[in-house]
Amino acid sequence: MSGAAGAWLLLGMVVCAANIPFVFNRVLFVFRGRDGGSKSFGWRVLELLMLYLAMGAMAMQLEVRNHGAAYAQGWEFYATTGCLFVVFAFPGFVYRYLWRHAVPSDGASGA
Repeated sequence: MSGAAGAWLLLGMVVCAANIPFVFNRVLFVFRGRDGGSKSFGWRVLELLMLYLAMGAMAMQLEVRNHGAAYAQGWEFYATTGCLFVVFAFPGFVYRYLWRHAVPSDGASGA
């Protein structure tokens, strides 16, 4: 795989990974919540951080594989990529918290 194709594939995976915490209701993608309902916003932020670190490790591995060594980065790089990861998570946040979901009808509306 060429470097450009790998970068586009990684970018697509990062966009998908950023939205995963807002799509699934299982805590850490495995456990159900205490009440069986949806997980709290804190769990979603923790999962977002974990996925950011996993995608960063994957990107670093891709860089080592293509260039032989990973370039040293300062805090500015991690602040920028962290903010970009949060921006990529915005569609999932909108879907979970801002979009009005239709309430299933029981057929007793009388209309």
